[in-house]
Amino acid sequence: MIQSTRREPITFSASDGVTLKGDLTRCDKPNLAVVISAGTGFPRQFYHAIAQYMAERGAIVLTYDYRGIAGSCHEDLAQSEIEYADWGRYDMVAAVEQLSQAAPGLRITHLAHSVGGHFIGVMSNHQTIDRHAFISVGTGYFGGHQLKNWPLELYFWWGLGTYSLLRWGYIKPVGGWQGEALPPRVFKTWRKWSRGRRYFQVDYDGLLKPQHYADVTAPIRSWVFSDDPIATPRAAQDLLDCYPNAAKSLQVRTPADIGVRRIGHEGAFRAGREALWAECWNWLSQDQVTP
Repeated sequence: MIQSTRREPITFSASDGVTLKGDLTRCDKPNLAVVISAGTGFPRQFYHAIAQYMAERGAIVLTYDYRGIAGSCHEDLAQSEIEYADWGRYDMVAAVEQLSQAAPGLRITHLAHSVGGHFIGVMSNHQTIDRHAFISVGTGYFGGHQLKNWPLELYFWWGLGTYSLLRWGYIKPVGGWQGEALPPRVFKTWRKWSRGRRYFQVDYDGLLKPQHYADVTAPIRSWVFSDDPIATPRAAQDLLDCYPNAAKSLQVRTPADIGVRRIGHEGAFRAGREALWAECWNWLSQDQVTP
């Protein structure tokens, strides 16, 4: 049964005092809670369509902006000390806590886009999450991406990115970068990790310490798409391998499988992808765990 929904803006704080902006999409009789973690540079509003879809079917859904992004950007980015992993260590933790308060007694589930699936292993409360749905989640290692995308990525890392850091001190949405402005350390760490297949694993004993990737046991179902040049099946499997003790499965879909002409890296969240959303909803809402 389709329920009526309403969306309310909220403000909440991470454990280190940073204030985050989010939206709760509610229905009258929720039976599930879903937190949606964004891809790099995507504002929370990008996920409102799928949030409404899930709320209409009985979920209370939290969308939010990571620190330094969109509504959660409260500082001069050129002087920012925000690190990439802060989004997992602080912001994702705070989002789960906030959703738990808003939806007492309901199962907490997680829908992750791109980098939203990378940092579960640095969350201190990852055990709170019942299961994860990954959409277009793979490592950022350029060698695992489609060959045709390499020139664009190399341009972003070493051309546009270098220029933007020198000119403005952060990554500004110019020259082809269509995402939100990025803090400098976020970009530099992302670029460093992109050079090797082990991706963020090179920092398990450094930037990511303490990390709990081997402790994550909540099941993961990962969807990737044949026309996504970034989250390829190889990149997605490399990322899933970072969670060695979680039950997991990889679902490869073509645009035709869900009745559209294009999906790419971000298109799964655009209107018209309801056939895919239904798959994700069925996975998150089912009682039995079958990855």
